[in-house]
Amino acid sequence: MSRKKVTILDIQKRKKNKTPITMLTAYDFTAALLVDQADIDIILVGDSLGMVMLGYDGTTQVTMAEMLLHCKAVARGTTAAFLVGDMPFMSYQADVAEAVRNAGRFLKEAGMDCVKVEGGREIADTVRAIVRAGIPVMGHIGLTPQTVSQLGGYRIQGKTAVSAQSMLEDALALQEAGCFSIVLEAVPAPVATVISEQLTIPTIGIGAGVGCDGQVLVYHDMLGLYDRLQPRFVKEYGQIGQAVVTAVQTYAEEVRNRQFPAEEHIYPMKEAEEAAFLAAVAGR
Repeated sequence: MSRKKVTILDIQKRKKNKTPITMLTAYDFTAALLVDQADIDIILVGDSLGMVMLGYDGTTQVTMAEMLLHCKAVARGTTAAFLVGDMPFMSYQADVAEAVRNAGRFLKEAGMDCVKVEGGREIADTVRAIVRAGIPVMGHIGLTPQTVSQLGGYRIQGKTAVSAQSMLEDALALQEAGCFSIVLEAVPAPVATVISEQLTIPTIGIGAGVGCDGQVLVYHDMLGLYDRLQPRFVKEYGQIGQAVVTAVQTYAEEVRNRQFPAEEHIYPMKEAEEAAFLAAVAGR
C-alpha cells in the first residue's frame, strides 16, 4: 500500500508529538526509489553530491545546473518523501532577487518541495524574501560546508558558551524569518538539545546528538559507498561499497575465464535456422 505524501505540517506535527524525523540524502532516480520505499520522511538532494557523485573536493564547486539535474532525477523517483533541494554556493548569497529566482527554480523546474540554505542571522533577510515568495525554506547552521574555509576546516561548531549562544540566536533569527526547519551540523549535543527545545520548528541533526527532532545522514556514507571523508558522526548501516567491488571483481574473473555468459544467459536459435545460416556463410 502506497503511503501519503509527507508535508510540512506532518514534519511539524512530528516535533509536537516527539516523533523523531528521518531524513536521508539521495542524488539520483534509483537511490530515490530505494530511499522512498524505506519510508524515510525527508529526502535531501544535498550539494554533497559534488563530492560523492561528481568527484569535487568540496561543495563550493557545485552549480545550479548540476543541482537542478540531480533534483529532477530524485523527484522522478519519489512519491511520498518530502523533497529538499540544496541551494548551491553563490546561488543566494550575492543578491536577494537572484536568490528568490533561483529558489523558485527548485520548485518550478526540479519538483522539490522546499530549498535549504546555509547561514544564520546574515541570511535572515534572504530567507524572509524567499518565504514571502511562497517557497518553503529549511535552514542550516553549525558546520556549514559551503563556508568551510572561513570556518577553518571541517570542525565542530559551538564549543564555547559564547559561540553556542551565537548559534542559538542564529536559529531564532532563522525561525523568525520563516524557516520551517533547521539542520544542525557538527554541534555539541547539549547545545543542539537546548536549541531544539528553544525553537518551535523542528531541528534535524547531523553530528548533533539525539536531542534534535530528527536525524540526517548522507546516503553514500551510511552505506559504505564513499570513504574519502569519514566524519565521526557517521554510522555505517551497510558495506555496499565493498560488496560492489567484490561483485565487479567476480564478473571480471568470469569473463576472463569464459564462465560468463553461461548457457542460461544466451538466446537460443532453432537448429534448422542455425544450420541454414551456417550453410549460407560456408557458401560465400
